[in-house]
Amino acid sequence: MPGRLIAIGDIHGYWDALAAILDAVKPQPEDTLVPLGDFVDRGPATPKVLDEMIRLAERCRMFPILGNHDEMLLDLYHGGPGLEDWLSFGGKETLDSYGCLDPADIPEEHIEFLEGCLTYYETPTHFFVHASYLPDLPLDLQPPEVLRWQSLKYKVPEPHVSGKIAIVGHTVQKDGQVLDLGYLKCIDTGCYCGGPLTAMEIPSGRVWQADAEGRKKGMMNDE
Repeated sequence: MPGRLIAIGDIHGYWDALAAILDAVKPQPEDTLVPLGDFVDRGPATPKVLDEMIRLAERCRMFPILGNHDEMLLDLYHGGPGLEDWLSFGGKETLDSYGCLDPADIPEEHIEFLEGCLTYYETPTHFFVHASYLPDLPLDLQPPEVLRWQSLKYKVPEPHVSGKIAIVGHTVQKDGQVLDLGYLKCIDTGCYCGGPLTAMEIPSGRVWQADAEGRKKGMMNDE
């Protein structure tokens, strides 16, 4: 029997929420997990989140997506500009969680994990990106700034030319519910700003949620 396919929304350093989700989902070796990025920033436990991601990749099939916050951290680690902007954008909490003052001091194994994250992942029926997409371009030609930065608040794309259903994060759904447009589903439900962390099974639509303190919320079924 093939395993389950499960997407996980933006974690943002909230390990308690992630641990509760994983306890509910109970990933098995035959399952495929697709975390949608933004593992770092804003929350209090980025190191524990990245440690958990590394362990999780040894337990099941996992295809992690690179988020815009992850990208900022990698740029700074390699000497890029923008430190002050990053600190005000959630980076201060990341450095505090490591007990350091410079992104260059973040452990190499965590940087290697982030550098191994994907731009997108696709199956015969779905594709997974962090933020958004251009509907008329193949996935391998999509601009990185759209995949990682474009908010659905300002532009909701039309269905993708591939006909596949898009699973995205990045744009917080302040009501704590999955945004379901049929051809696009957004599962960032704002764990860092009082909402839950969300995981969703594909294609059944089964949903698991937990808040920042790790309290599990009721399951839903999208269908």
